[in-house]
Amino acid sequence: MLSVTGYGQTGPLKHQRGFATLAHAFGGLSYLCGFPGQTPTIPGPNPLADYMASRYGAIGILLALRHREHTGRGQYIDIGTYEAVFRQLDELATAYGVHGKIREREGAGTVIACPHGHFRTKDDKWVAIACTNDKMFARLAAGAMQRPELAAEGAFGLKKKRLAAHEEVDAIVAQWTAAMSREELMETCLAASVPIGPLNSIADIFADPHFKARENLVTIDDPDVGEITIPGVIPRLSETPGRIEHLGPPLGNMTDQVLGELLGLTAVELAELHKRHVV
Repeated sequence: MLSVTGYGQTGPLKHQRGFATLAHAFGGLSYLCGFPGQTPTIPGPNPLADYMASRYGAIGILLALRHREHTGRGQYIDIGTYEAVFRQLDELATAYGVHGKIREREGAGTVIACPHGHFRTKDDKWVAIACTNDKMFARLAAGAMQRPELAAEGAFGLKKKRLAAHEEVDAIVAQWTAAMSREELMETCLAASVPIGPLNSIADIFADPHFKARENLVTIDDPDVGEITIPGVIPRLSETPGRIEHLGPPLGNMTDQVLGELLGLTAVELAELHKRHVV
């Protein structure tokens, strides 16, 4: 049996109601979202914590089933939604436990690499650039930007110097990206082996050939709403790939079967329940 609740089945908060927004906050993720000194933001408009907790739940079920195969005994699986959020927080627990370090909001960048963040393009779109070491920055400066002097040791060639002057480095890169369209920038950086990717809107995702090739979007015909596009099935299994045949059965489609065949209600009793709108 799997139980997914806001705060789990034990502890002083076990009776409190939980929502994804509360899990983001309590689990430590929302504290990191936003720009330094400003109001922490919600990590996206979606219930991220709910999806993460569901995946941990699926893993727990698989582990319990494997245990049952060996022992014949089942298990009770207990997950607090905030716990799924907390488990995504990188090295934060270790850093605080050992050094007392509290990571603060870092905006679109990070304190561990530079340039490493989001940059606007000439056509008012955005890209993500991630230069996590000196070789990557050298490829960006010399190969893509055609400014090899930036990668000299006396300038910003060493990571510690880039981090110390991260605002200046980011400003130089931002000025450069703003002079090109996103398509031109992507081509330039990829040709120089610079790690770059577009910040996709959902419209970009629908138009992206990689999403199409990976079948990340699936269009099916639903009898109630007609043609509709939904996310495809992951993970992709080699021998038993998943498939989507419908959006799910209509509400109550098995009610009569469950009440009649499993619980033994007669046709007359079922008709009476329907007449009274009980089922």
